[in-house]
Amino acid sequence: MNENEIRQSIAEVKQGTLSRRSFIRTMAAAGIAAPVASQILLWNDVAMADATLDYKPTKAGGGGPLKILLWQAPTLLNPHFALGTKDQIASRIFFEPLAGWDKDGNLIPCLAAEVPTKANGGLSADGMSAIWKLKQGVKWHDGKPFTADDVVFTWQYAADLATAAYTTGSYQNIKVDKIDDHTIKVNFKAPTPFWADPFVGSVGQILPKHHFGDYVGAKSREAPGNLKPVGTGPYKFVEFKPGDMIRAERNPDYHVKNQPHFDTLEVKGGGDAVSAARAVLQTGEYDFAWNMQVEEEVLKRMEAGGKGKLDITPSGNVEFIILNTTDPWTEIDGERSSVKSRHPTLSDPAVRQAINLLIDRDSIQKFIYGRGGIATASFVNAPKQFKSPKLKYAFDVDKANKILDEAGWTKGADGIREKGGNRLKYVFQTSINAPRQKTQAIIKQACQKAGIEIELKSVTASVFFSSDAGNPDTYSKFYADMEMYNTTQPQPDPERLLNQCVSWEIATKDNKWLGRNNSRYSDPEADKAYKAAQNELDPVKRAALLMKVDEIFCEAHVFLPLLSRPIVNAGVNNLMIDMSGWDTTTWNLASWYRS
Repeated sequence: MNENEIRQSIAEVKQGTLSRRSFIRTMAAAGIAAPVASQILLWNDVAMADATLDYKPTKAGGGGPLKILLWQAPTLLNPHFALGTKDQIASRIFFEPLAGWDKDGNLIPCLAAEVPTKANGGLSADGMSAIWKLKQGVKWHDGKPFTADDVVFTWQYAADLATAAYTTGSYQNIKVDKIDDHTIKVNFKAPTPFWADPFVGSVGQILPKHHFGDYVGAKSREAPGNLKPVGTGPYKFVEFKPGDMIRAERNPDYHVKNQPHFDTLEVKGGGDAVSAARAVLQTGEYDFAWNMQVEEEVLKRMEAGGKGKLDITPSGNVEFIILNTTDPWTEIDGERSSVKSRHPTLSDPAVRQAINLLIDRDSIQKFIYGRGGIATASFVNAPKQFKSPKLKYAFDVDKANKILDEAGWTKGADGIREKGGNRLKYVFQTSINAPRQKTQAIIKQACQKAGIEIELKSVTASVFFSSDAGNPDTYSKFYADMEMYNTTQPQPDPERLLNQCVSWEIATKDNKWLGRNNSRYSDPEADKAYKAAQNELDPVKRAALLMKVDEIFCEAHVFLPLLSRPIVNAGVNNLMIDMSGWDTTTWNLASWYRS
């Protein structure tokens, strides 16, 4: 499909002779994914679709309790410290952004009165600014009014490096002006094609100035609101036991008419994915369980019980391994895995290349994940036009051995390779979860055949994904040689996903290990391509630049992608949910209902 054909289709949508859905299907047939097709329509002044559930409630409440299982237990409720997905999900119960992403990549207003477009004067033609009109009459849970002051404050809070927010990258290079009590203007330093980042989705949740105003910068961790949130969301805070449970009640002043449906909310944390699946699919004790990272064979047996069903939503999420090119065993200036150090063996590209060849991705997909993962060599897998055609994977033990031989790594009497007194012996860490432990075992077995010794380490999920700066076992501290986890793509655009590859996002002691780049690896060419993509308005050129960032990290074998993972959740049969692969699980929690 050429540019003229796309423009003709856009004109037909504007005229009403072609539906949005038909346009998106046509684009998909031409290789343009739904989220990007939606963005094409938005850029050309076609309004976004409404939220995706057909349910039209006549009153709020009356639904009784909603019981949710997050087997990776939340440990905090401030969305700007929520480095782990579990904490992002929990925070979004209480806090809201100006807009969120639905499953088709449509931008749906939340605290905004409308989505900015060129037609309504919200988007500048030069890509230098966006004006957001805020919804009026919205109240914080304590009854105070929500205004533009809260939005401007959130920008100042997140942009302050001393706050050490994980969202800092979305707010540092903008300036936000208050136009009036219900209008703000976001000013970009350069033309910005993906303007819907600050104040949008998982990174965009607004904080009340009157609760956090005294806790900016160095005092940010002392705020009571980090554990006792006062937001604008559909449910009000009742109780939080970090690492255990959350209780909330319906917000009677919620700003969406006749929502939410449920009267109370309980979020239970801890346990494991198998137990969570059983509690929904077999016993019906809970209504919903998040992230069914459970072996396919086990899930099929549970589904046969007939009490619940899986909800599988396409996403850009990826299960991957990072190889540490810094030294996790030597402390420099109070931190291990310091960028000032080099790993004694994994800094050798030949070793990293060999390890990549020792991963049997096809078997991991077939025998462990099934519907829950598709083997891949690319860190970016969706939308389609951002996925690199260059990146391929192979499982080849013989080739791995040959590469190591040629690089001078020779086998000792015990079969383990070494060179210059350094042995190929590694600690490989991940969170406690049966599919991950089985994946570790498959990789360890293959590595043994190439003279590489692997020590497996598994950490409780609530600890591994914690944002606690005092915890040595977090994935962001990366005190191991290798680690594996799933990273989420929070938008239908990979720019934020790929900030895990830039030098200014490296996790360090100075930023309380909340930088997005856990690998500590950087490449000037990746930085250059990323910065250029941020300001490139031509969508084809921009995709090529972001693709280059992906290729640099994957071809350096610092990132070893394993599986492109859809979002797999479990719900009881009568629970109607609105899930998105481009936003947080609870992005539209207010619309959930029981049929």
